Amino acid sequence: MPPHSPNLGGASTVRRRALLSAAVLAVLVTLAGLVAYLTRDGEEPSSPAAAHASPPPPSPSTVPPTGSPTPSARDHTLPVPPDTHDPIVFGKAAAAALWSYDTRAYSETELLSALHGWLTAEDKYADRASVDAVVPTPVLWKEMAGNGQFATATVNEGHFPDAFSRALQENPGTITQTYVYAVTVSGKQSIAWKGSPAGGAENRATTLAVQCRPSHPCALVGVMPSVAP
Repeated sequence: MPPHSPNLGGASTVRRRALLSAAVLAVLVTLAGLVAYLTRDGEEPSSPAAAHASPPPPSPSTVPPTGSPTPSARDHTLPVPPDTHDPIVFGKAAAAALWSYDTRAYSETELLSALHGWLTAEDKYADRASVDAVVPTPVLWKEMAGNGQFATATVNEGHFPDAFSRALQENPGTITQTYVYAVTVSGKQSIAWKGSPAGGAENRATTLAVQCRPSHPCALVGVMPSVAP
C-alpha cells in the first residue's frame, strides 16, 4: 500500500471542482488538467498523489527493534503559508508543504487543518478535496506512524506552464477576474522511517492553481489532476 491514497469525494466535490474549472477556464483552457475537471461527469480522477505514489514503508516485522530516524536539520513543524504576492514563490512553498509530512510530530488531522489554511478564503474557488487527496488516509497514517515515517521535500524550480503563459500573452485581461495562476513545480520527496534514516527519494512534479489578488497575499486554489509542462 503506498503512503498516499486518493481521498474520494461525492457530488459536492464534483460541483466544487466544476466551479474551480469555471474560474480558471479563460486562462487554462489549453491545459489538459482542466479538461479533466470539465469532462469528469461525476467520475473521480486519479489523484495527484496516486500518480506519484511513494514506495511503501517497511512492515513492523522488518524494522529493527533498535534505532530511530535521525532528526532532520530543520524542524518538522506544521506548514505555514508564506506572505507573498508572487504566485511562483507561493506555488513552490505550497508544493513543498504538500510533499512533506512527519507522523512523529503531529496527527493526520492536524496536517489537514494546516494545509486547509493555505486555501483561498473564497470558498467558491477553493478545491479542498484536491488537497485532501495528497494526504495519507487516517488508516494509512496510523500504519506510517507506527514506523515513525516522515517525508521532506526539496523544490528544484517553479514556472508558469507554457499554455498558461501563451494564453496570458494573447489575452492578459482574462486573469483580472479571478487572479488564478497555474504554477508547475518540480522537486524531490525524501522518505525515511525507523531503522532506515537514509530512506529513499523520488522526483515529484505538480501543477497548482494559485490565487494572488493584488489586495491579498497568495493562496492555494487547488491541485490540478495532471501536470502541465
